[in-house]
Amino acid sequence: MLLDVVRVEAHTDFTLWLEFEGGERRRFDMAPHMDQKPWNRLKDSAVFRAAFVQNGSVAWPGNIDIDPETLYERSVPLTEPLRMKA
Repeated sequence: MLLDVVRVEAHTDFTLWLEFEGGERRRFDMAPHMDQKPWNRLKDSAVFRAAFVQNGSVAWPGNIDIDPETLYERSVPLTEPLRMKA
């Protein structure tokens, strides 16, 4: 089942709070990936927090992205609501 990301909130601890189509909210920890290319370019917290949704994936300026399948499979359910507005 392919679920697109519809909202993302990037936090200073290098986690992504995600909302998938259908309303499911999950938390993905990017910290273990921050030494790998291309995500090593996101080590600056301000750059990391510039995450946005593009075509159902999470992307950053500079043509960096991560696919929704990886985000979903390697994330955990999130009980807290996303704070950002739709």
